[in-house]
Amino acid sequence: MEQQSLFGDGTLDMLTTTGEGDVAPAPATDDAARAQAAERAAELRHLLDYHAYRYYALDAPEITDAAFDKLLIELQHIEAAYPDLVTPDSYTQRVGGFVSEQFAPVTHMARMYSMDDAMNLEELDEWLQRTEDALGAGNATYTCELKIDGLGVALTYQNGAFVRAATRGDGTTGEDVSLNVRTIRDVPMHLAESALAHMGADRNTPIEVRGEVYMPKGSFVRLNEEADAEGRDPFANPRNAAAGSLRQKDPKVTARRDLATFLYAVADTTPLHVHSQHDFLAWLRDAGFSVNPNVARCGTPAEVHAFCADALAHRGDLDYDIDGVVVKVDSFDQQDELGFTARAPRWAIAFKFPPEEKTTVLREIRIQVGRTGVLTPVAEFDPVTVAGSTIARATLHNEDEVHRKDVREGDTIIVHKAGDVIPEVVGPVLDKRPEGAVEWHMPATCPACGAPVAHEDGEVAYRCVSIDCPAQLKERLLHWVSRGCMDVDGVGEELVDKMIEAGLLHDVADFYSLTVDQVAALDTGRTYLKDDKRRGVKAGDPIPVGMTIATKVVDELTKSKAQPLGRVLFALGIRHVGKSVGELIAQRFLTVDALVTANEEDIAAIDGIGPKIAESVKQFLSVPENLAVLDRLRAAGLSLEEDLSGAAERAAGATGVSADLAEAQPLAGLTFVLTGTLVNRTRDEAGAALKALGAKVTGSVSKKTSYVVAGPKAGSKLTKAESLGVPVLDEEALEHILATGRVE
Repeated sequence: MEQQSLFGDGTLDMLTTTGEGDVAPAPATDDAARAQAAERAAELRHLLDYHAYRYYALDAPEITDAAFDKLLIELQHIEAAYPDLVTPDSYTQRVGGFVSEQFAPVTHMARMYSMDDAMNLEELDEWLQRTEDALGAGNATYTCELKIDGLGVALTYQNGAFVRAATRGDGTTGEDVSLNVRTIRDVPMHLAESALAHMGADRNTPIEVRGEVYMPKGSFVRLNEEADAEGRDPFANPRNAAAGSLRQKDPKVTARRDLATFLYAVADTTPLHVHSQHDFLAWLRDAGFSVNPNVARCGTPAEVHAFCADALAHRGDLDYDIDGVVVKVDSFDQQDELGFTARAPRWAIAFKFPPEEKTTVLREIRIQVGRTGVLTPVAEFDPVTVAGSTIARATLHNEDEVHRKDVREGDTIIVHKAGDVIPEVVGPVLDKRPEGAVEWHMPATCPACGAPVAHEDGEVAYRCVSIDCPAQLKERLLHWVSRGCMDVDGVGEELVDKMIEAGLLHDVADFYSLTVDQVAALDTGRTYLKDDKRRGVKAGDPIPVGMTIATKVVDELTKSKAQPLGRVLFALGIRHVGKSVGELIAQRFLTVDALVTANEEDIAAIDGIGPKIAESVKQFLSVPENLAVLDRLRAAGLSLEEDLSGAAERAAGATGVSADLAEAQPLAGLTFVLTGTLVNRTRDEAGAALKALGAKVTGSVSKKTSYVVAGPKAGSKLTKAESLGVPVLDEEALEHILATGRVE
């Protein structure tokens, strides 16, 4: 079936149909055809811009969505036949055809100020009274606008054409998100001629308009439904979804997210020849921008109150999230008279709505075991929609918080979102408490592994200290192979995930039973893009890790067996035991067996350790599962001993200090603390060099500290050293000590 010309004059039959109504470009014929195509493309671009303006800015469309899409398809096919006719401002380019490597910094034409908040009507009234006092009672008129819960953006236009879009950033400098903003269909690429004409002689002056990018509620629901179907984590709320969508590296992703805008501000009003916020909003509409229709000019504080009350009552009826009302002095002259504070305009305030509260039924208080073993009670309740999204769980933080709020399983509870973002249980509705509801207590054993739960005096947290707890597995494994611990190069999060999925890792000792074949066979999660007969693979087949990487991984694991005991103690993830503490303990006990048989007092007696660390170490070593892992590590070839033979030579080679000095240990008996930024070495490197000369290096300042080495940006440690009278050295003095072994 032949396709009639879509160009309107019936003379150019350059399009043919393919299949189910698809339109494909026919081969170009001659210069005349190209000229006609160029003329029609320009006409289509004008029509699309006009109808987008009618739809988004005026909310008064003249054609149906299907008719609009037909115009867009026609332009797409012309540009497909004649790629040289594609222009940057063409509506077809708003689907995200380029990938940004980075977001370049953009300096705003004028600072984008924050806004002071009024958290209740009393604070709003105080601001209104200050304003009336400053301008004279009855002299101020206010413009009230809904406070859109989105992401601030600044759009720059030159000669009426879109130039650039930037995020708010720190108010002075934002990120260039122009490619992504081009995909937002209610952002005009050209300003309407009537608005430019209003600017008169200033029509060519660059202008920077500001507003919010937001995601409609319906689009947010669809986005999370897609995420759920694809096994991805959902967005917490529409604002987060909008922010994440606007900062995508690939604008095609942004284009699929259905973002929208409301504009309401400008960097400089001078070239627009408008004299009030109310008139400026009218100019924005005329120019082609999307402006929120829920705006009112109020002559009295009472009218401002009425607008705020109405907005609060109807916030749930809107297809976008709002979190308050912005009240502005309408006159620009009066705004100039009031001026700014250091952070915000005096002529505007944001009246923030109280968090939306709902009631629901608390079905269970479930324990969640975090990556560090902390047990956190989590309230699980009947799903309820609050502030634009459905929630069904909220953290209760700790046992003390559960008792403070006195929530019990079966209670009817009040929930809201703290800051309209974080789900929170406010408390129970006591008159609806069911009979027999019992007070909740933290379990004595870990629900993930059954190991005893530890609770230190003076702390609210309860912890599982079992090294083979499955809830902590991934983070413990990553910690073990990290650079500061066993330093296993090539084993990162992605590979550890695959090893866990394959059932190869259950604790850190399992690393040392891995074979090259096991690692090589792991699925990388990627697939071959095309057939490769030489390899015997087809497009879509999973790509394995392979023998080269697998061999390197197993070699690195084998090499890590030689790490000294101090590194192993740090890698085990014992609470409060960092790299320096691990080394101090290893230097004192020399073997893990000696450490296991030591008592808390022996450990606490080490300079720089103390009772809290000693208690944590003994708790860890009292768990049978942890001792079993240590036995398996020893069986795998780890010595679990501090090898002191040739220590001076190894230390000298690793740190660059003199081998003779290292042998003499001239700094034995001295304790150093490093703070601030060092230029010649990192703090780790400087600490290692000091230790090679016999010094102790600790992380906290006390009366026992011999010297504090302070670089630029030194903080509380320097302050404490000065208060205790501990000598403070600069980096030049440190380098002298490392070269000579003497403190002068």
